[in-house]
Amino acid sequence: MGNISVKLNGSARRYEIKIGHDLLNNCSRWAQKCLSPETKKIALVSNAKVFRLYGEVVKKSFENAGLEVFVWKMGDGEKYKNLCSLEKALKFFSQNKLKRTDAAVALGGGVVGDLAGFAAAIYLRGISFLQIPTTLLAMIDSSVGGKTAVNTEFGKNLIGAFYQPNGVLIDVKTLRTLPRRELVAGFCEAVKQGAIANQKLFDQTAEFLKNYSPANFKNCFSDKKFLVELENLLAAQVRFKAEIVMQDERESVARIDGKSRKILNFGHTLAHALEKVTDYKYFKHGEAVGCGILFAAELSKKLNILDNSELKLLNDVLRRVGKLPDTSNIKIEKVFEAFAFDKKTIGESLQFILLEKIGKPVILQTGDIPKSAIEKSLETVLHR
Repeated sequence: MGNISVKLNGSARRYEIKIGHDLLNNCSRWAQKCLSPETKKIALVSNAKVFRLYGEVVKKSFENAGLEVFVWKMGDGEKYKNLCSLEKALKFFSQNKLKRTDAAVALGGGVVGDLAGFAAAIYLRGISFLQIPTTLLAMIDSSVGGKTAVNTEFGKNLIGAFYQPNGVLIDVKTLRTLPRRELVAGFCEAVKQGAIANQKLFDQTAEFLKNYSPANFKNCFSDKKFLVELENLLAAQVRFKAEIVMQDERESVARIDGKSRKILNFGHTLAHALEKVTDYKYFKHGEAVGCGILFAAELSKKLNILDNSELKLLNDVLRRVGKLPDTSNIKIEKVFEAFAFDKKTIGESLQFILLEKIGKPVILQTGDIPKSAIEKSLETVLHR
C-alpha cells in the first residue's frame, strides 16, 4: 500500500493518490480527507457493469459516513464519451441540487473518469472531484493528471478541460474482474510509460509481464507476493506519470524537451487516428496505443533514430501483453486523414513522439519526417 503526493508546479494545489487492496469498504474515510467538511452530497458516476460489481459497496460507505449519494450510470464504452452524455450528467447534477461544496466521484474506467471529470469542471464553474479507477489503464494513466474531455465527430478528446481531482483511490483488487482485453489495453499503456520513462521502469514492467501473464491474471489475486508486486508496479507507473504532470500540467505548446508532457502521447498519434477511423467502436483505447507504439518504434527505426535491438525488445515485451486487434482492413489514406484532427497538431504540423532508445523520447514535426517513411511504417504495422 502506498500514497503518492501530487504537487502541481507553481500552484498551492496538492492531492494524494492512494494505492492498495481492499480499500473500497472504507473509501468514505479517504474521501472525507480529500473533500471539504461542507460536502453533503455525492454524485456517483459509473456504468451499469462497474456499478453492479462495486457500486453498492462504495455507495454504502459514503452513506454510512452521513453523505447523501445520487447515482448516475452512463453508457459503457468510448462511444458514450460524448456531448450528449455530458449534458445528461450536468442535468443529473442540477436535478439533485448539487452545490459548490458537493462532489462528483468517478467509479469506473477512463471513459467514466474523463466524462465525470469534465462535468465536474464545468458544473457551477467547478465542483470537487474524486477518481476511483477500476481499470488498469485508468489507474496508471487517465485518473492521474487532470485531463478531462469528450469525443466528437471531429476528433478524440478535443473538447475538454485540465481539471485536477481532489484525490485518487486505486484498489488493485478491482482488476480481478477486468476482462482480458481491458488488461491488454492497460498493459499496453504500462509498456508505453516504461518505454519513455527509463530502463528501470521498462524492465520492471517487462519482468512483471514475464512472471504474471494477463491470460492468467485472475488466478493470481490470492498470492500475496503477486499483490505486492502489482501494487509496486502501479506505484512506479503512477509516480512517473505524476512527475511529468507536476512540472508541465497543461502540456506547454512551446516545450519539446524529453520531460514535456507531450511525451506521454507516445503511441497516441496513430492510436487516436485508429479510434477515429473505426468510429470509437473497434479498439479499446490501450489496444490502439499498442498499435501506436509499434508504429512509433518502427518509424523511429526507419529514420535511423532507434537501434534495431531496442525495436526488437519493445516488440517482444508487447507480445507478452497479448494479441492486438486485426488492422489489415484499415486503409492507410484514412489514417492520414485522421492525423489532421489530432490535438498534437501545432500550426500546420503534427508532432510525432518517437524514441531514440528506451527512456529517451524525442519530439519531431511532420515536416522533418519523409511522408514515405510514415507510409512504410504504417504499412508494416497495420498490414503485417
